[in-house]
Amino acid sequence: MNKINYQKELDKITAQIGENLPEERKPHLLLHACCAPCSSYVLEYLTRFFHVTLYYYNPNITPDTEYRKRVEEVRRLIAEAGYEARGQVTLLEGVYDPERFFAMAKGMEDLPERGERCYHCYALRMEEAAREAARLHADYFTTTLSISPHKNARWINEIGERLAETYGVRHLPSDFKKKGGYLRSIALSEQYHLYRQNYCGCVFSKRAAGQESPE
Repeated sequence: MNKINYQKELDKITAQIGENLPEERKPHLLLHACCAPCSSYVLEYLTRFFHVTLYYYNPNITPDTEYRKRVEEVRRLIAEAGYEARGQVTLLEGVYDPERFFAMAKGMEDLPERGERCYHCYALRMEEAAREAARLHADYFTTTLSISPHKNARWINEIGERLAETYGVRHLPSDFKKKGGYLRSIALSEQYHLYRQNYCGCVFSKRAAGQESPE
């Protein structure tokens, strides 16, 4: 099977749209956000082409205090980077329901990171994004997840294409770590003093990072 360059696929779409259109003429993109550091570069890049609804839906994050800290960092980033004032980005917070994540992960608690449990976690969050994109009549949906070197871009894009067929909203292909995207996210995180974490947010990744064991 030929390896797909998802960044090149994205470049083709953005080239057709063109840069720096007035906000009212830009296509509407629903962008699932996993955290502020990952959103930093992705927003800098995509707001050139899209009007963005940033959808924060992450029931995998526990405890509640960690969830709140991360969503408030996303809120602060949007304000301090000027996206809110310029009308480029609207933040939409989904329902925080960690029990839904634990129900999904049942039976996969002891699987290693970056395996099947993570695949289903991507799918869980991206499906909510696709459903919300359909509700808002967005032109596209995608996720910030592919900016991480620890996330499988092929899985993310395959899930996105499947969900596009189910919900009738075009999936925007991505591999945001490419073209220096991941390094730029680190620089922007330092610029805005964003809270960075060394685990994805769930108790299983926290255990793998050596911080604690799941209850």
